[in-house]
Amino acid sequence: MTGTILTIAQQKGGSGKTTVTTHLALGLAHADPRLRIAILDVDPQGSLGTWYEAREARLGEAATGLTLRTASGWGARREARGLARDHDFVLIDTPPKTDVDARPAIDAADLVIVPVQPTLVDLWATGQTFEMARREDKAAVLVLNRVPPRAALTGDVSEAIASSGFARLDPVLGNRTAFAASMGQGLTALETDPRGKAASEVLALVAALRRHLNPAG
Repeated sequence: MTGTILTIAQQKGGSGKTTVTTHLALGLAHADPRLRIAILDVDPQGSLGTWYEAREARLGEAATGLTLRTASGWGARREARGLARDHDFVLIDTPPKTDVDARPAIDAADLVIVPVQPTLVDLWATGQTFEMARREDKAAVLVLNRVPPRAALTGDVSEAIASSGFARLDPVLGNRTAFAASMGQGLTALETDPRGKAASEVLALVAALRRHLNPAG
């Protein structure tokens, strides 16, 4: 049985793809500790790999709970499919602003997850990513990220999403210091503040993602 490949993609920079990737990965592991989770860094900036190295230094190689690989270009598709043979989930962190590196990762995906900040400008740019997914015949869903408390634009963005026809996972990730603080330690908010609001948001998002992937289950 082949695992599920989730590609986190967004053509606009600054959407928080790496934060979403790591928190979904650890959120899935938290929801079911039996799951085998791999993360794949295809962004030349290497933020996911840097986070993993900090995690390894803090927890030890055997205690990271994740498998990390890196790839570039069309090697990303091959690497992702290889990881899916012996992992339940493979999450791919992609670079912004380039079809060349993102397209193979999208082509490998079972689902494309598109983080977007709650502004109309960010949402307008998101159409490019959905178009890439459509060209590869891949399903895609939006995740609202870095949502300020009581953000005035969130309602406008929600209306714009509804009118756009883009699929969306309802739970949002807030603009919380817990996310950035945990990432700097090679951890996630699930580990640094497991009872905090950030951790609750991640678990709600993971539950919605699992329902989306298996609506009959």
